[in-house]
Amino acid sequence: MNIIKIGATEQQYCNVFKMTSIVRKLRDHDSNPCIEESDGSRKCLDVNNYNKEMCTAYFLRYKNCRKFWHEIMLQRRRGGVKPEMPTEDERQQILADLGRKPY
Repeated sequence: MNIIKIGATEQQYCNVFKMTSIVRKLRDHDSNPCIEESDGSRKCLDVNNYNKEMCTAYFLRYKNCRKFWHEIMLQRRRGGVKPEMPTEDERQQILADLGRKPY
């Protein structure tokens, strides 16, 4: 939880709550299908002292995950399906139908 100092300006107050809503959205499994890959990349960087060369496979997995779900989202948008990004349950079904993660 963010603590706001007494006397904080309205702009500082808004920035704190805007940031928490952005972070909340990024950690929401329904709106971000690649949380697992993102966490893997971050953990790899932590373990390898932020040596990016050691984490190339994790970065590629994340990039391919984003590409895959973005393409699904575009197909759904073109088809008029709402919500455009499949929910977590729908994504699990899509992956089960494929037999594995395609990324």
